[in-house]
Amino acid sequence: MGQPFLRKNFMKILAIADQESRYLWDDFSKEKLSEIDLILSCGDLSPLYLSFLATFFKGPVLYVHGNHDAVYEASPPYGCICVEDRIYVHEGIRILGLGGSMRYKEGPHQYTERQMNARIRRLWYSLKRHKGFDILLTHAPAYHLNDEENLPHRGFQSFLGLMERYSPSYFIHGHVHLSYNYKAPRMCTYKNTTVVNAYERTVFEFPPAI
Repeated sequence: MGQPFLRKNFMKILAIADQESRYLWDDFSKEKLSEIDLILSCGDLSPLYLSFLATFFKGPVLYVHGNHDAVYEASPPYGCICVEDRIYVHEGIRILGLGGSMRYKEGPHQYTERQMNARIRRLWYSLKRHKGFDILLTHAPAYHLNDEENLPHRGFQSFLGLMERYSPSYFIHGHVHLSYNYKAPRMCTYKNTTVVNAYERTVFEFPPAI
């Protein structure tokens, strides 16, 4: 379970979340995406921004919702693929999408721990059929893993259980802005999984370098 797909070359993945990057939008040039193979959005980004990237990018742009993405209901990002509550396979890489944050007020894309557990239970057949997954793509972090004590930014315990059971190569999340806490790590590890905070933008390789 959770074994990386064997490739001759590394796949270069751009992860984005929470704040539109001036480097990619205001100062854009096609060359900046020329070596990128896949874009993963962890939410709370303008649908216009995602549509812009998809227009000039040769590969797929996959996304989950952040807690501020209610606008997507009326204006979803053009040319992008929502991977909420499913496993999407791209060139052999299994990507499981679970967007949203901890519920702290009325509104879409917010869940209690119990509701997130229910979403995961409904995926049992897909997890069995795909024999796990390689990348967990979320908006919120995992509980006590780069999250915060306040309810809006608290992580989900159920994400820890997914990593423990399936050992994905990567867990990619947003929601916790690195601009608010410069001591927060961009990357860390949990068990056998590399955890990445995708705030604004970051690039990583799959399979991970050894």
